Amino acid sequence: MTLQNDLLLRTARGELNERVPVWMMRQAGRVLSQYRAVREQAGSFITLAKTPELAAEVTIQPIDAFDVDAAIIFSDILVVPEAMGLPYEMIESRGPVFPKTVRSSVDLGQLRVADAETDLGYVLDAIRLTKKELNGRVPLIGFAGAPFTIFCYMTEGKGSKTFSVAKKLLYTDAAFAHTLLQKITDSTISYLKAQVLAGADLIQLFDSWAGILSPEQYRQFSLPYIKQICDAITDVPVTVFAKGAFFARHEIGQLDCQVVGLDWNMDPTESRELVPNKVLQGNLDPCVLYADFAQIKREVKHMLDAFGHQHYIANLGHGIYPDTDPDKARCFVDAVKELSTR
Repeated sequence: MTLQNDLLLRTARGELNERVPVWMMRQAGRVLSQYRAVREQAGSFITLAKTPELAAEVTIQPIDAFDVDAAIIFSDILVVPEAMGLPYEMIESRGPVFPKTVRSSVDLGQLRVADAETDLGYVLDAIRLTKKELNGRVPLIGFAGAPFTIFCYMTEGKGSKTFSVAKKLLYTDAAFAHTLLQKITDSTISYLKAQVLAGADLIQLFDSWAGILSPEQYRQFSLPYIKQICDAITDVPVTVFAKGAFFARHEIGQLDCQVVGLDWNMDPTESRELVPNKVLQGNLDPCVLYADFAQIKREVKHMLDAFGHQHYIANLGHGIYPDTDPDKARCFVDAVKELSTR
């Protein structure tokens, strides 16, 4: 099917374009009242994510609400550990919790490498359904968590400011850590390849906890596994977004990915120098969307001036916060379009 709006895809492939494409991380979510209604209908976040018809519906909502240049499939990075044999719960106001954790070779032996079609078929069905219902309006982004970020949740059992349990294992049992990371990587490659076959037009890898590692640890426990994934996904563009890993931008730029995502702590000019041959994506502080409309427009202009209008995808520096006024999000999208059109 020919895309009516392929701006994001063309930009990700390195082509020069008529304006900067724009979308927002977590655009399908609580910021929209339409989402909250569907979430209430589903009864729980996990039920929503596992019901393809509902997941497709909330994936498409931001296209109607904000007129962004891409949809991103509604799912969660933690579907991969669940598919490996480690189920999780989503606790209101606490976030994800794993009743069991993986901290020993015995725990490791109880995990499997996920089979994408069998264990994650509901996500693939949601992708197929979303593609059908989008009917070529915009590209659809598929995604997964980077192996180290998934490792953090599987060993810690919940979110953490420090992930000290996960980091302890890197120091005390590196062999265990590498074995688990490889199992996660194998599962993720299978999953992402299946997403592409199901219709995903781009893939984004979220290394949400990259910033808790030292540069040396990042080179040892994260980059080699991200490299395997980038090398394996060859049919569509790949974006690597490593939050907090300002120290690894040059090395991420050496990976076989097409787009490097930046958080709001990463300077655009410096990033262009460190990553000269990639498309950059980012990096407006989501808190800017609490400002008034005029201020949002000024901040967008400042961002566009810093990045330039080519080889660049406008986005936030992390996911949009749930208490953001949807009109402010729309202002951000409209400002990018208005200020970057040639």
